[in-house]
Amino acid sequence: MRRVFLPLIAALSLAVSTGFAQPPTAEETLTIMKKASGFMVNTVSCRGGYLWNYAADLSDQWGEAPARKSQVWVQGGTPPMGECFLRAWEATGDVFFLRASEQAADALVYGQLPSGGWHYVIDFDPAGLPEWYETVFSRFKWGMEEYRHLWGNGTYDDDNTQGATRFLLHLYRATGKPEYGEALQRALGFMLQSQYPNGAWPQRYPLQYEFAHDGLADYTSYYTLNDNSMRDILFTLVEAWETLGDERCWDAARRGVDFIIAAQLGESQAGWAEQYDRNMQPAWARTHEPSGVMPRQTVDCIGILQRFYLMTGDSRYLRPIPPAIEWLKRSASEDMGNGRYRLARYYEVGTNTPIYQHKTDRVNDLGYGLYEYNDDPTGVSGGWVFTEVNIGALEKEYARVSAISPEQARANYEGRRTASRDHSGGGNAARAAELIRSLDSRGAWVEEVSVFDTTVTMTALDPRKTIRGIAVSSFIKNMDALGEYYRGLKK
Repeated sequence: MRRVFLPLIAALSLAVSTGFAQPPTAEETLTIMKKASGFMVNTVSCRGGYLWNYAADLSDQWGEAPARKSQVWVQGGTPPMGECFLRAWEATGDVFFLRASEQAADALVYGQLPSGGWHYVIDFDPAGLPEWYETVFSRFKWGMEEYRHLWGNGTYDDDNTQGATRFLLHLYRATGKPEYGEALQRALGFMLQSQYPNGAWPQRYPLQYEFAHDGLADYTSYYTLNDNSMRDILFTLVEAWETLGDERCWDAARRGVDFIIAAQLGESQAGWAEQYDRNMQPAWARTHEPSGVMPRQTVDCIGILQRFYLMTGDSRYLRPIPPAIEWLKRSASEDMGNGRYRLARYYEVGTNTPIYQHKTDRVNDLGYGLYEYNDDPTGVSGGWVFTEVNIGALEKEYARVSAISPEQARANYEGRRTASRDHSGGGNAARAAELIRSLDSRGAWVEEVSVFDTTVTMTALDPRKTIRGIAVSSFIKNMDALGEYYRGLKK
């Protein structure tokens, strides 16, 4: 009786929750995937490229910052969408998705700088970009200082150039088309040329020193770990070496990790900073990024070192980790249970005194907000001032990795790498049905989206508003869910 009634109960539950009497078929799923993608490609995109968020009626649009209709975003926009379409093609075999992926790549090729890297944004009406910087991009009272000046060179910030490079690598691997191979080689050349002799990379390249403000130097030439920029460079180069067999990429990646080992501070404060000056000292970057030892960056470096041990079996990559974990434990201000601890965002070099950020009522001569820094946590909250670290998980993972013999390390790494590429399919029928039901008549998934309100960016503490909109991140998540469901039906 269980065999009779359980499928019936499941079908009834599906019908009640989604309006579908039966799980969506492969054909229904593919039709919806193409409808949703067709709307993004033909109606939303700008010449194959994408931003982050759009108003539901497409009257306005945003990347990380408010955007023009002639713009697409490299950081977090066009490369992830291109990757999404490529995964949809791999799941379904339908060439429609491959063409959409290639259109995203074409937008990136158009916007690739002569140096081989990318800026945050590609503007198909470049003559209007300087005015947009002056009147919109740069008008944020708090943070967003990377948009206060149009440097004009490529950036590694927030996986920008790295993400575009990996997407081109994946598309070239899938298609072998020379135009993508040529753009990929220019991007890899950018990474190789911009590396310092000591193995580090700057945040932006070619090097410029033109935007000093508020008593701070132009930080973009510093040896930069901030926002995972060096991690993303390293693993992009490793993947290029594994895919193309280019030994230059592997050599550059190894020298990059050598820099990370050299950049670790002393035994009593064995963490890492966000960026370093030419004397290998932690340096101040943007006005909200004081020089100091940083728990978040330390956790990131621990992960890099463990992965390189698994790739190589070389134990020198493990040696910096125990003192780094010990420093995190000593610096924690609150035990939150289950191995998790609260730490300050920064610690002063030498004294290990916590550094807390406080917004003030003061502004500089251009109207940008100013901060105070001290060791008093009163009145501060959130990720800008505190970091929550699962030290227990760090210790457990280090114990696991360090117990793997050098001979077994590479096999362990290869096994995990293979598993990450295995898309066995499956997915959730109820979830697939809900996604199909929630698509509007145009082929759009519309939801509540938080975006910047450009009318108050220079006055409000948090200049955001909630609108009915279309989020690229949700489209990617929804398409991946439908793709995995479709793949499971076709197994």
